[in-house]
This record gives sequence, structure tokens and C-alpha cells, in this order.
Amino acid sequence: MRACGRGVLTASIFQGMAITVPLGVPLFFLAALAAGHLGDVTGFSTNATIALTGAGVLHFVWGRYCNYRATRALGTNLVAPVQQFNLILSLLLAIWLLGEQLSVIKIFGIALILLGPAVTMRAGKSGGKAEQAEADAKIAADDEKKPVAFAPKYAEGYTFAFLSAIGYGISPILVRIGLAGQGVGTSLAGGLVAYLAATAVMVPIFLWPGNIRHAFAIDRVSTRWFTLSGFLVFLSQMFMYMAMTMAPVTVVAPINRLSIVFRLYFSRWLNPEHEVFGGSVIVGTVVSFAGAVALSLSTEVVQSIVPLPDVVVRLINWHWP
Repeated sequence: MRACGRGVLTASIFQGMAITVPLGVPLFFLAALAAGHLGDVTGFSTNATIALTGAGVLHFVWGRYCNYRATRALGTNLVAPVQQFNLILSLLLAIWLLGEQLSVIKIFGIALILLGPAVTMRAGKSGGKAEQAEADAKIAADDEKKPVAFAPKYAEGYTFAFLSAIGYGISPILVRIGLAGQGVGTSLAGGLVAYLAATAVMVPIFLWPGNIRHAFAIDRVSTRWFTLSGFLVFLSQMFMYMAMTMAPVTVVAPINRLSIVFRLYFSRWLNPEHEVFGGSVIVGTVVSFAGAVALSLSTEVVQSIVPLPDVVVRLINWHWP
């Protein structure tokens, strides 16, 4: 998604979605075909098809549009910690709808994830400009034409970051429901169903008068970045769909948030002039990441690593519900 952040700086959100959403269809088609599970597309039950369709629309249309809007307004690094809320939503829905459980360790992880965005948002309001000025000075100290400092639009950015978190938080639940009882190979067919649904929603928008011309007016540089983004997101979703057939949401969703680490470094490399960097942003990101790691740990793993008193063992073995 760092490549999408780069592309959305020079092209419109619609142009980005016109490339990245339909691109997933041929990629998942080829993956399912290569795995010998293309025929499974027609084998899903009605409920499973509805769930996968909803997952595709929520993630690839709703979530992606809101993510692009948030990224354009805030930059990737300020958006990332806010979007950690999608993990909390996924966990709560997994407990409520799928009967999964929440342990003391996972509650601790949620607390860290809540703290991370608070640190980052506070930094964005009080020290973001100073941190950005320092970052800009490091970008091209010997360049006479330094890039104009990026000014985040906090209201728009945080609003769409939270809206994207809703889409990204609900979609894993629907994927899990749609792929319940299915094998790893069938998950590729499930991904194809989701992308087909998302593309079907995009087609009427794409065909609206003036939109086709606008979509094809995209420059080559942005086209390359969005194409790369579409391919990388396909790889991410392919492995996520496969994981959903083997592990519960309370395990897959937290591990998926490891992407927060790669965001930080790839953003510095790809979009240095459009990102807010500094100690507070890094602290907020690391805290959120620590929460994601805590959520991925089981009580058995903790007990095997650290010898604990009986009272502590009883505490960490507590779960809800």
C-alpha cells in the first residue's frame, strides 16, 4: 500500500481505484487456475457467496476509497496508527459472531493499540509541523528547490482513516464466514469472488459520463505506482484469504498488522516529502505494533517463555467470554 500512497499524490482517487480494483480479478483468476481451484468459484453456498461479496465491496471499494482519501490528506504514517482500530473491530466481531475468545494478553494488546493512535494524533496537532520541517531539511539539504512542506488536513484525514478502519475491520469477519470449512486452495476462489464483486460495483462508476476519459488521463508514473500497489495488495490478500482457512480471526488479524513496521520504512523511502516523521510518530507506531504483537500471543506461549507464579498463570488464563 506504500506504492498506492505514492500514486495518490499525483493522480486522483478514482484513477487509482480504476486500476487497483479490477487488477485483482485477473490475478486471482490466474492464482485459482494455477492451483486447480477455479471451479470452486461456483461451489460456494449462497450465504458464503454473500459474505465474500460483502467482504470484497467493504475492503476493496469502501475501505480502499477511504484509505486513499485519508492518505492524501494525512500521509501514510499518520493514517497507519488510526487504522489500528480496525483490529479492535475485527476482534470484537469475531467474539460476538464467531464465538472466538479474548484473553488478558489480548486485552493488554488492545490497550496498546488504543494508546498508539492517541500519541500520534497528539503529535500531529502539537509538533507535526516542526517534525516535518526537520524532515524536509534532511531530504535535500544541497538542493536549491526543496519540496514544499506537506500540510496535513487532520479533520478529513482522521475521518476517512476511521471510515476505512470500519471497512477493513468488518471484511475479515465476512471472509472467515465465507471460507468456513474450506481448504487453502478454495480460498483463492473466494478471493476471486470478492474482487469480482468489488469490480462490479466499480463498473457503473467507471462508465459514468466523463469518468472513462478521466481514468485514462492518468500519467505513466502514477499508473506504474498504482499497478505495483494493486499487485502487492493482491499478494497480501491472497495470503490473508489462505490464512483465514487455517486460523481464527483473533490470530490472523493481529499478525496482519505487522505491516505497520514496513509502512514506516517504506514511507520514508518512497514519500519523504509527503510524510510526517519524528519521535512522536515513531513512538505511536511502535506502541501500536507492540499491541498487535501482544494480541498474537497465546497464554501457552507466554508461559513457555517466562516462568510465572500460579496467581499470574490463573490471571492470564482468564478469557472472555
